[in-house]
Amino acid sequence: MARFADWFGKNADAVIALILAIVVAVLGLGVNLPNETEITNSGILAVIGLLATSVLRDRGRRIPVEAEVRDTLRASSATLSELDAKLTHIEEFEGVLADTKRALDETTVVRVISGAQVAQVLAEARRDTDRWFFKGGTGTYIRARTLPECVAAARRERRTLLFRLEILDPTNVEVCEAYARHRRSVSEGPDATGEPWTLDRTRKEAYATILAACWHKQRFAMLDIDIGLAQTMTTLRYDLASSRVVVTRDDPRGEALVVDSAKFYYSWVSAELQTSLDQARRVPVEQARLAPLDDEPTVEEARKLFEVIGIDLAQGCTDRDVIEIIRKALRAKDPYE
Repeated sequence: MARFADWFGKNADAVIALILAIVVAVLGLGVNLPNETEITNSGILAVIGLLATSVLRDRGRRIPVEAEVRDTLRASSATLSELDAKLTHIEEFEGVLADTKRALDETTVVRVISGAQVAQVLAEARRDTDRWFFKGGTGTYIRARTLPECVAAARRERRTLLFRLEILDPTNVEVCEAYARHRRSVSEGPDATGEPWTLDRTRKEAYATILAACWHKQRFAMLDIDIGLAQTMTTLRYDLASSRVVVTRDDPRGEALVVDSAKFYYSWVSAELQTSLDQARRVPVEQARLAPLDDEPTVEEARKLFEVIGIDLAQGCTDRDVIEIIRKALRAKDPYE
């Protein structure tokens, strides 16, 4: 009963209008009642009044609802603004996290390896590489392993090979003497090749690298090789292949750094090596074709080669010295063995 009373209270105007509509309909069917016309008119006016009352009540109900909706929308707008600000902070935080992750990734890629691993890492770098940039002292390991093995692989696969070498200028006595002193200061006795470092040896090693480069160029036309002669010495050696760059020191037993090619430091080193090479004294390797070298070059052939490329041999260089240069060029000892 209480539920009916509550329902009737909410819908009284609609119920009364429905009853009056039924009464008016009955009158319209021809039921004879006194003052029928007046009753009908009064009923119609009552229905109209009830409808007006219903409309007014609905409007009255709608106003607080609309106000509540507006308040809700304002609150939602404020909430959305706060949410947008929070999302902005989240995006900034995600950016900081991404930068931090990238920095951590870059630092982990610079690997430190022991001297015992250097030869293996360099051997892996030589596999399938189409380029090699070197900057260092006299290029002993270049002659012993890197250049002949890379040329052999390129010849086997019938592809081009790019070589860029920057070594000490053998005609610059001061820089060669400084290098020899430095090598003796870090190791008093002979190195792994069994020879001590002297001015004479330093110059012969550099001459041998130049001779080896020209010798390989004459036998493999797809070898694009360029040599720069540095006027200052460096204590580091850079070996850059297509897959990685390896940074070592003069001691083959010491630690080395390895950076993969996908990391930004690799491109930095590549640009640095090219810039340094551009400033070095260039050896016109292309002129070496004017002084053909036999499979076992003679002293005369070697002297002729250095003459046509404009590199003066040391004053007082004997035939025995030239023979030693040829030996170092084609049968260099591996300093890592």
